[in-house]
Amino acid sequence: MTVTHDWAAGLDQADQTAFDEALAFTRRADIGGVLACLLPGLDEQRRTSVASHCALAHTAVLVFPASCGELVARLRETGLTVAEPVPSVVVRDRLAARHRVPAGDLDVSIVRVRLPLGEHSGRVVELFVLPVPPGSPLARIAERERIERNESHLALEVGTQDAVVLAGLCTLADQGGLTPDGGGHNAMEDCTVLYFRSTGTGTVHPEHQRRLELRVPGQHPAVLAAHLAQTMDEPVKRLQKLMTGAWTTQAIAVAAELGLPDRLPARAGELAEQLGVDPDALARLLRYLAATGLVAPQGDGYTLTATGEPLRRAAEHSLHPVALLYGGLFYQSFGALAHAVRTGREGFAEVFGQGLFGYLAEHPDQAALFDAAMAASTPMFEPVPELADLGDARVVVDIAGGNGELLSRFLNHDPRLRGVLVEQAHVLERARTHLADAGCADRCELVAGDFTRGMPADGDVYLLSRVLHDWDDEQCLAILRNCAASVRPGGRLLIVERLLPVDGRAAMAVAWDLHMLCTMGSRERTAEHYERLLVAAGFDLVSVHDLPLDGGLLQAVRRPAGPVGPRPAAA
Repeated sequence: MTVTHDWAAGLDQADQTAFDEALAFTRRADIGGVLACLLPGLDEQRRTSVASHCALAHTAVLVFPASCGELVARLRETGLTVAEPVPSVVVRDRLAARHRVPAGDLDVSIVRVRLPLGEHSGRVVELFVLPVPPGSPLARIAERERIERNESHLALEVGTQDAVVLAGLCTLADQGGLTPDGGGHNAMEDCTVLYFRSTGTGTVHPEHQRRLELRVPGQHPAVLAAHLAQTMDEPVKRLQKLMTGAWTTQAIAVAAELGLPDRLPARAGELAEQLGVDPDALARLLRYLAATGLVAPQGDGYTLTATGEPLRRAAEHSLHPVALLYGGLFYQSFGALAHAVRTGREGFAEVFGQGLFGYLAEHPDQAALFDAAMAASTPMFEPVPELADLGDARVVVDIAGGNGELLSRFLNHDPRLRGVLVEQAHVLERARTHLADAGCADRCELVAGDFTRGMPADGDVYLLSRVLHDWDDEQCLAILRNCAASVRPGGRLLIVERLLPVDGRAAMAVAWDLHMLCTMGSRERTAEHYERLLVAAGFDLVSVHDLPLDGGLLQAVRRPAGPVGPRPAAA
């Protein structure tokens, strides 16, 4: 729970919120939970080792009051114990470098706010204070830093000055998922400061837990120099790694095309002979795949890692067809991303002369690959029937349900249910086989049709799984209104989609949103965006649940017959 303090009159609300959040976190945090969040790449034993040398010192945020002295006075008026401000050389220099201003123009202070007695009284919230009076040219720095929170962090006090232990802590931070992010020697406190930041590999952190500060008493020039050298190299290396991402996509696709994952473990020379490829070139590909973590050296050969294992054709929910699709049609489509960004229209049609689904209808081999790739995401469906509020439902209508995977899960979940699958005729042939294999074909009617024009009426539950993200808002609204016209009043509509986050956290939907723009000229949406569309179509959104693979389940109920809502506002 955030504890608010009325100390910030005249101060930006974002600053007060940042302080209140830091204060609340400092009150409840424990070293084990902090390390588990900050260092997800370490196992419990190594985190315990880190904890044995460190103690939680403070939580830090950067704020921008009009006056540092006035801020200190207001804090003290609330009863908080506040130390006198001291200069902050490290943060001042970091701000100066980041915003390209002379360090002398930045009067940055540290204001330490100590927790009251009985509330981890040794802990502190550390405020970095850069005064920004009204009209100050520093307002642009404050605006950017409030958004990015570059200086928000947690600090651990290191209880040893042993150089070997310090080097070990830096190594463990790297192994745990952090990367060097500057530092220095604070002469005022005779303390060496080493900053690290999260690599953002999918782990969601509160804003103040994206960065870590290790505080080591005394001067440690060798440790600091090594840390700063890594910091200087890191941005360039990180950018270069991002720019070579297309190489990784193609390396994985070629490995899948050759069938490498199905032949490992094996020696490179034997593989080259079996596949009829150049031995030296294959050895170089395997070495690259090892650098990405998909394979690992084993003797004079290679074996698959846990990350590479899903590339086997026989793996459950194999990603083999996904690798081929991403390295094939979708890879070529992304070559027209600039066209999509400039025009808002899909890059796929620019490359192939027609939309994705039209192309697939004319190329059965690619359509089969597409279906197989989509099947790799079926773990997303696992909890859906259990989460769905079926009530007394008897008929489930799956709109554009592909091979019927989700529908079969509903029918096997509740033997009282009868299903209707609406798809294009050539897709229904593949669905017929899948439903028979799932043992529920006798309870499912297959209907060939265009769901954008109409759909079977009087179903109790309608399913739209990964359908709406293929369409723009106007087309989505038309589809939802078709559903509203078909489902009985009080009936349910279940939507499965990846939902865009609203808090800036890392999520698969962010990448898929750009993918949908380039491939379909469409988009992913937030839950709130979908709710606006649902209301306009005559539904009420009643629940949202998280699903595996960053999926989301939205459940909506058809309102009693009557006028539908207004056209939703633009996102």
